[in-house]
Amino acid sequence: MKATGVIRKIDGLGRIVIPMEIRNKLNVSQNDPLEIHVEGNSILVKKYEPDCTFCGSSKNTVDYKGKIVCEKCLEELKRLK
Repeated sequence: MKATGVIRKIDGLGRIVIPMEIRNKLNVSQNDPLEIHVEGNSILVKKYEPDCTFCGSSKNTVDYKGKIVCEKCLEELKRLK
């Protein structure tokens, strides 16, 4: 992992501020969902990308009748009609 040289302290409620430069680079805006998990002794934060209900892919997903579906599975569903 490359160090960015940015250091932030955790506030009394356990929050940190992600610098604007990093948010812009990752295209993260206010109210975007973020995924947080632990890997070894590191905390990883990434923009949340929902997975397809059927195949688990996170590429090119859309909300179809309340379900997250990738474009490939959506095409397969259309052929079933």
